Amino acid sequence: MSWFERLRSSLGKARQTMAEVAALGREKRPITAEFWEELEDLLIVADFGVPTTQKIVSGLKTVAKQEAWSTTDQAVARFRKDVERFLTLPGAELNLTSSPAVVLVVGVNGAGKTTTIGKMAQSLRERGKRVLLVAADTFRAAASEQLAIWAQRTGSEIVRGAEGADPASVVFDGVRAGVSRGADVIFIDTAGRLHNKANLMAELKKMYRIIEREMGAPPAETLLVVDGTSGQNAISQAKLFNETAALTGIVITKLDSTAKGGVLVALVDELEVPIKFVGLGESADALRPFVPAEFIDALFEDERAPA
Repeated sequence: MSWFERLRSSLGKARQTMAEVAALGREKRPITAEFWEELEDLLIVADFGVPTTQKIVSGLKTVAKQEAWSTTDQAVARFRKDVERFLTLPGAELNLTSSPAVVLVVGVNGAGKTTTIGKMAQSLRERGKRVLLVAADTFRAAASEQLAIWAQRTGSEIVRGAEGADPASVVFDGVRAGVSRGADVIFIDTAGRLHNKANLMAELKKMYRIIEREMGAPPAETLLVVDGTSGQNAISQAKLFNETAALTGIVITKLDSTAKGGVLVALVDELEVPIKFVGLGESADALRPFVPAEFIDALFEDERAPA
């Protein structure tokens, strides 16, 4: 199965809803208040969230009036373009311009941070980059072991702290080691933390400050890893992480048939931070850079896979 086919398959539930949106267009009904209500309801069901849904529908209404649209197919065609526009932000590629480039990876428990780091490390090692992994999750012994396995598998170096050690001190040691060893990229794996736990968020802020002090600049990337099935909960998580650590990108993992898809649009809209990668499974090749046009083609039921 090609990547595009896997992506289409993973968006099963979202594609069902988008098929209903497409059906509104195919009916070529007159544009009425009832149509706008139906479209709004479908977008909320698809996890676009109320604020983003209202923004999209309001924009469509404005253009409909300006361009004197008469039938629903015009609105649905424009809706599709608007979704792609919402998802397309500058800075979507991983920023590795600094040397070394420090990538701080954050998120709640179970989102897939360690596995995501391992997959990114493998991709960069295949491109000839020297990679250092920093196991700053000192609360969960298995996290350090898991990262060590990825280091061995990918030929990356690793810095680990003792179980229960201060995560900030491990970050300090890791950044110093990365600089002295000539690493191209330093990935820092952090403990999963609930976004509403003030002490853990303060700890994250401390790690961020250490990187900034040692490198003379903020992390090249601060990536939030989000479980694709978490729906609107992802929005509140992302907002608080963004306040603490100035996110530069989002990684969506576990994007499977239970995910509704619209939450990706809501995340980008509300945070104004690009989605950098999407993950569709456990294999190393199941994490790929996010391409908005490809996502849109996969999301809409009537699209054929590109040649």
